Amino acid sequence: MIFPVRAITLDLDDTLWPFAPIGARVERVLHDWLEANCPRTAARFPIERMRELRDELNAAHPQLVHDFSAMRRMTLDRAMRLAGDDPVHVEAAFEAFFAERNRVEFYPDALDALQRLAARVPLAALSNGNADLARIGVHDHFAFQLGAREHGAPKPDASIFLAACERLGAAPAQVLHVGDDIEMDVVGAARAGLRTCWLNRDNLEWPHADVRPDLHFASLTALADWLDALHSAHEDVAA
Repeated sequence: MIFPVRAITLDLDDTLWPFAPIGARVERVLHDWLEANCPRTAARFPIERMRELRDELNAAHPQLVHDFSAMRRMTLDRAMRLAGDDPVHVEAAFEAFFAERNRVEFYPDALDALQRLAARVPLAALSNGNADLARIGVHDHFAFQLGAREHGAPKPDASIFLAACERLGAAPAQVLHVGDDIEMDVVGAARAGLRTCWLNRDNLEWPHADVRPDLHFASLTALADWLDALHSAHEDVAA
C-alpha cells in the first residue's frame, strides 16, 4: 500500500525492545535495594506482596492509572510507612528501579531501522510506559517523546494520538503510527484517524474484521525498507 507519510509516531516497549526481560529484572533490583537500605520494608513486602500493594493502590487511585512512575512512588511510600522505614528513601528507591527500567536490550533490527526512519521523516515516541529516551540514549532520533503521564491519558485514547499530530504539525492522515499492540496501537491510532503499521514480531493473527492496519510487518527493517521505497518513488516522480 502506498500513501503519504509526513511523520511517524512510534511505540517503545515491545516495539524497539522487549519489555518482559525488563519487567523480570526491575522487581528483583528494587527488592535488593530495599533489603540493603530499608530492610523492614523488604521483609514485610517481598516482591509478590509489593505487587499486590501496587494493585490495591491502582484500584484506589484510578486517576493515576496512566502514570506508572507516580504509582511506583506511591507504592514505595505506602510500603515504607507501613513497615516503619523512613519514606525519605522513596526517591532513592525509585531511582534504583528507574535506572534498571531504562536498561533495555534492543531488538536486533531496531537501532539501524530507527536511524533509517529518522533520516526520512520526523519521529515522535508515543508510549503508555515510563521509558526515558535520554537515559536510554536514543533521544536524538526523536522530535519529542509524549507519554501517557505527560499527556494525562493513555493509548488508545484518541487525544494522545491527536496531540502528537498537532505537535508534529501534520494532519492525522499524514502520520503513521507504529506499534505492536493491536488495541492500544493499531485500533487506537486508526480510530483517531492516523495511518497504522502493526509490528507483528510474533506472527499473530489479526483478530478484527472492521479495523485493519494499513501496513503489517514482522520487523522495523521491513518498515524502513517500505519508507525508503516510498521516498525513492517520490524522488523519481519529481525528477
